[in-house]
Amino acid sequence: MEFNIRFATAQDCPRILELINELAVYERAPEEVTVTLDHFIDAGFGKNPVWKAYVAEVDHTIVGFALYYTRYSTWKGCRLYLEDFIVTEEFRGKGLGKILFEKVIEEAKNGNYSGMVWQVLDWNEPAINFYHKYKAHLESGWINASLSKEQIKAF
Repeated sequence: MEFNIRFATAQDCPRILELINELAVYERAPEEVTVTLDHFIDAGFGKNPVWKAYVAEVDHTIVGFALYYTRYSTWKGCRLYLEDFIVTEEFRGKGLGKILFEKVIEEAKNGNYSGMVWQVLDWNEPAINFYHKYKAHLESGWINASLSKEQIKAF
């Protein structure tokens, strides 16, 4: 299998958003994806881009991506945050996820970040097993918290 790993471009955003929706279905939360394509493109390639991504292509079709950005920790300093990471089901187990993940690790290393962080659902055993291969520290005891746009507006 021939593949190509490269930085994402604005033209890739429709396909990346399709994969984001695939990931949301896998994570049992398809209704949670509310970002529009225009907003997604602007957030990555507009005047003030906030994210970057690597994409994995097979036969000129994007079959995976790893999207990340800089997060600041008052305890640790700048950390690279891996927001989403997926290889479409048909191409899992072929090494593309490993290559994408390691590209992001290289980005953290070359960017002189104090570390790399991400989240994984506690029931996602394939992902947890994948991260264990890297000797990743999987924390317990933290609960995710958020306010929706509507909740913020109502404040």
